[in-house]
Amino acid sequence: MDDLSAATDSRPLRARLAQTLARVDGLLARLEPLLPPAPPATDWGASAFLWRRRHGRGALEAVPAPRLIDAEDLIGIERQKERFVANIAQFVAGKPANNVLLSGARGTGKSSLVRALLPRFAAVGLRLIEVDKQALIDLPDIVALLAGRSERYVLYCDDLSFEAGDAAYKALKSALDGSLSGLPEHLLLVATSNRRHLMPEALRENLEVTQGEDGEIHPGETSEEKISLSERFGLWLSFHPFDQETYWAACRHWLCRLGLTAEQAEAARAEALRWALDRGGRSGRIAHQFARDYAGRQAMQA
Repeated sequence: MDDLSAATDSRPLRARLAQTLARVDGLLARLEPLLPPAPPATDWGASAFLWRRRHGRGALEAVPAPRLIDAEDLIGIERQKERFVANIAQFVAGKPANNVLLSGARGTGKSSLVRALLPRFAAVGLRLIEVDKQALIDLPDIVALLAGRSERYVLYCDDLSFEAGDAAYKALKSALDGSLSGLPEHLLLVATSNRRHLMPEALRENLEVTQGEDGEIHPGETSEEKISLSERFGLWLSFHPFDQETYWAACRHWLCRLGLTAEQAEAARAEALRWALDRGGRSGRIAHQFARDYAGRQAMQA
């Protein structure tokens, strides 16, 4: 055995090193197909992006043809539209601006209002990044990727809500107004939600309010925790269900947009109201859906 070891050790060092490197190369060649591919290079020339997470890695994926909408097509939310656009204009101009929470009734134009930003502000440097709620834990990675960029970025999370124990809840809360770093000045967060406080609220939480001997009221800590995230958005804009006249105004607008004359659109009023009754509500989304259905049927008959 000693003779064999001596014989092995007597080989030139260069030969033994070459043999070891060859084995390492062979091992890497077998492992390479099992490794996740490198994320693609970011196309910084795009105006809209999706944050995608694949194989444990996140990357910005350019949207070549984003689905946009003109702000003038959003009927019945004039006050919310004015406040929101003014805040974004401040942000694009490098002035102080607030993170925004758009909350309220479904189908009333919250996400459409965000998509209406690009036609107005893309030419002056605004970029839109959509991120899923589950990917909010990647906020530090997104911030690091955007470091040094000259554009102004709106980070957009649609239909944001949390359940108890969501890891993304703490990540977002810290990023908004809790960590030492926070969000950089060229990044603004906009979220839409059907829940004003972003989390479900139970009746039993109101029972946590206790009355002391001096009559002082002490809110339950559970409710305080839930409210603490939503109040870190500097600008709240609430959206409400449409009344009948607002709903019809939206229907008439979209009918004319889709090629009907004012007289033809007016003839559809009764059918539009029945459509909303069948759907169980009135909103801009329902108005748009009715207009597409009605205008399509009229075109087929013609």
